[in-house]
Amino acid sequence: MLLLLPLLLITPSTLASECVPRTFQGDSFVCVCNSDYCDLPGVIKVPAAGSHTLITTSRDEHRFSIQNGSNDALPGEGSSVVVTLNHQERFQAMMGFGGAFTDATGINILKLTEESQEWLMKSYFSPEGIEYNLCRVPMAGSDFSTRPYSYDDVEGDVDLVHFNLTTEDYKYKLPFIHRAQELAERELLLFGSPWSPPAWMKENGMFNGSGGLLNEMWQPYADYFVKFVQAYSAEGAPIWGLTTQNEPLTGFQDWRWNTCAWTAEGQRDWIKTTLGPTLQAAGMRHLQLMVLDHNRDALPWYPATILEDPESNQFVDGVAIHWYDDDNTGPEVMSELHSLFEDKFLLYTESCDGWDAAPGERVILGDWYRAESYAANIIDDVNHWSTGWVDWNMALDIDGGPNWAYNFVDSPIIIDEKSSEFYKQPMFYSMGHFSKFIAPGDRLISSTVSSGYEHVRVAAFQHGSTDTASTIVLLNMGEDMETVTVDVRGSQEFVNFVMPAKSIVSVLVNMAATAH
Repeated sequence: MLLLLPLLLITPSTLASECVPRTFQGDSFVCVCNSDYCDLPGVIKVPAAGSHTLITTSRDEHRFSIQNGSNDALPGEGSSVVVTLNHQERFQAMMGFGGAFTDATGINILKLTEESQEWLMKSYFSPEGIEYNLCRVPMAGSDFSTRPYSYDDVEGDVDLVHFNLTTEDYKYKLPFIHRAQELAERELLLFGSPWSPPAWMKENGMFNGSGGLLNEMWQPYADYFVKFVQAYSAEGAPIWGLTTQNEPLTGFQDWRWNTCAWTAEGQRDWIKTTLGPTLQAAGMRHLQLMVLDHNRDALPWYPATILEDPESNQFVDGVAIHWYDDDNTGPEVMSELHSLFEDKFLLYTESCDGWDAAPGERVILGDWYRAESYAANIIDDVNHWSTGWVDWNMALDIDGGPNWAYNFVDSPIIIDEKSSEFYKQPMFYSMGHFSKFIAPGDRLISSTVSSGYEHVRVAAFQHGSTDTASTIVLLNMGEDMETVTVDVRGSQEFVNFVMPAKSIVSVLVNMAATAH
């Protein structure tokens, strides 16, 4: 039987609140939230010099269980796993972690009472929650909308006189973006991604199916991007970045959902002749423009085709990546791409689990494997130059929900409309071990794990505000607990602890003053 975790004092003014566990078909448990109550980890500060804080989530027992301690002068005797940090080897600065403000997310959050909606938003965005800061916004309809639509469905309106945001923006996206902005202590970075141009701009005259953008629509579609940025800014939701097309290679087949085919050469030429100059002329060169926005089996060739041309390169800031082919294509291609274009950032912009499962298994309440999969993927990706990781929908219904072509998947939070409750999946806490404890500007540092323990993975980050504080995230995929020693300062200072089987641990450590 699962035991509730006790309330734990984190700072003199902030208490964590405990998980109310419930078991379903999964091998772990969910945490139940309703109008009256929801667990929050609380504000967790960097520990004092010479000390550390351990935050643990495990399959069998823990959800953000917290333990404070002093650093040790010696490694743990007989430790099975030794993690060694090298603060001198620093890599990319992190941008952040988050999810997407899709129509489906808004539709499902609105099924809850206002009190439960507030708990959900606090859980994701507040300093007491897991502090999402980087979020994707579909530009009009996506495969998680109830209908196919664009921001200008008046055929032939090349001057975009009829461009306008829709009911979906005003009801399902913007209100939750605004509340996230109010709750967040960190700056909320929003980036827009198009699934399809207006159907009349495409070769096949359809939102879905196969076909690309008509050549004569290159300029109107570039103007469409500008108008989207202007419209969201006018509504108090400034845009930080843009991707040029969601999954451009899907448009070369009879695709079920909104899409638009782009060859790498086509993207290159559109960016250098039309989109880039149009954004620049509109005073929007500050926007972070990302190419690809598809799986890493297209690395490095697809973005390389665009970036090898100096005329298109000048307008591109980064490469957006999806995780759907990661089981078949290793992360080494990310390092290969980085070595070719070191001034361009890499960012994971879409991920979700359950998309390829049987219909009755797309949501598995309490599934630990999916939490583990998220953590393993994030660790691999950041260790190969990713600057962040964005999940897909932030809230879906346990029974699916209305969608014009429903690509139903699992989600970190699942809504149960019948009981007016929502469930925090193990995936939610997996995301939180990164999003809460790795702040924008924190820099990846070198970390190694003792040989023979491939089931333990690690990523380590130097805090951007100090040279002495770090966050180390460890994943134990094994069925046995491990005794762990983390060498945080050249064999002079250690953190020793026991890591449960099937667990994720975030270690917040501050080296002793003598480390200066």
